[in-house]
Amino acid sequence: MNNLPNLIFIMSDHQRADSIGMTQLGTNGRPIPVCPTLNQLAEEGIYFPRTYTTCPLCVPARTALATGKYPTRNGVVFNDWQGERAEDHLTIHQILYESGYDVAHIGVDHIQVTPSLKERINFAKWIDKFDHQRYLKDIGLTHPTIKKKSTFKRPIRENHLGRYVKKAYSNTFCSVWNGSAKHFKDSYFCQQAINFLKSQTKKNQPFALFLYLWAPHPPFWVPEPYQTLFPPEQIELPCNINKVSMGEPKNRRHGIAAQLAEGLTEDEWRQVWSAHLGLVRLADDGLSKVIHALKQTDQFDHSLIVYTSDHGDHLGQHRMYQKMEMYEQAICVPTIIRSPDGVSKRLEQPISHLDLMPTILDLLDCNVPDNLDGRSLFPIIAKGQQMPDQSVYCQYSGNPKLGDIRRAIIRRRYKYIYDPNDRPELYDLQKDPMEMINRAGDTDFFNIRQELHQDLKSWSQKHGDWLQFDEIS
Repeated sequence: MNNLPNLIFIMSDHQRADSIGMTQLGTNGRPIPVCPTLNQLAEEGIYFPRTYTTCPLCVPARTALATGKYPTRNGVVFNDWQGERAEDHLTIHQILYESGYDVAHIGVDHIQVTPSLKERINFAKWIDKFDHQRYLKDIGLTHPTIKKKSTFKRPIRENHLGRYVKKAYSNTFCSVWNGSAKHFKDSYFCQQAINFLKSQTKKNQPFALFLYLWAPHPPFWVPEPYQTLFPPEQIELPCNINKVSMGEPKNRRHGIAAQLAEGLTEDEWRQVWSAHLGLVRLADDGLSKVIHALKQTDQFDHSLIVYTSDHGDHLGQHRMYQKMEMYEQAICVPTIIRSPDGVSKRLEQPISHLDLMPTILDLLDCNVPDNLDGRSLFPIIAKGQQMPDQSVYCQYSGNPKLGDIRRAIIRRRYKYIYDPNDRPELYDLQKDPMEMINRAGDTDFFNIRQELHQDLKSWSQKHGDWLQFDEIS
């Protein structure tokens, strides 16, 4: 066996940080853990409950993590637009490949670079959604997207450079997937990952497996037994479902997330939560099988395992749905690092998604580029040093064109959100974890607001942001 540790990097989609440790009542009235595999991994590894994505949107978040640079630096700020500078940035896949790793990509391909990720290196294995579609066709199973696409879409009016145009996004409609759970997209991806792990046992070469799951991303067609695992009538909802924060900027109600949530009742949100959590558990069960395969092939204790999600989902909190805003439900994601040396701890300080790339490269003893935006957590994980006090930043510029713009900074207990077209927001996450009282206009918080505003402005200017910040008053 080679001396370098392997890497298993797993990223889900739309998974909230609070899914770790969460329980809901099952059909028998007894509590069921939503993600028991992740719970165990969090106990065995380094658990970061306050990890923040760079952008509450799939493609920018995933591309930022893969390049180690914020969206305004790598050029990918929207879901379907690619900046001219995207081609100038290495990905973590390339660095590992050049360091002698067999690299595999299994799952959704949402990393937007030029040339494409698939063309950049000779992947040991490449599996994406098109392979799953061919697999379904081969077994005679018609995917719901083919016949029922409009059922799972909700039309809205979206801001494109101040002009509102009609668009359609995944809605809250819930249905049973018309096939066995073993044929579901994420189950298929996990099985392909297992096949790859077994194929590596005879090689004397380290490998890096990137497993990009789709769950729990809507639309909510869910296979049994996951569709009925968490009965809607038993779901315990957060206290701010369908509630708007005091002092919320007026244009939040015109945003995508608010429009998608309009008109839903608490009972309907329970159905949404039931479906969402069912998909979280499906992905967790798939992860359990991957870990079991690692242990069966004697690779578990020789592998660095990293788990995270690209962003979260409001699921009715703040009367919003999906992501595309700066509240905790959308930008705080689950993150766990389990290193081969078995270090176990929980670190409460905020970290950025962009801290993961330099940390992973350091832990694998690979060269870390000096132009990354994140900082390595290697001294904390491997050497037991104290976690430094740092600010974390988040960007949102619209989807799929320049429209609703948000910038956020999180420092210790406070979050400040800047909107060039409306009033700012300031939340005390310690006293107000649900972010229901905007303190930006409170004179007692003026100094905090001013300090965070200037920090965010200065940081944005250093990271290629075109946004012009007003002076605070």
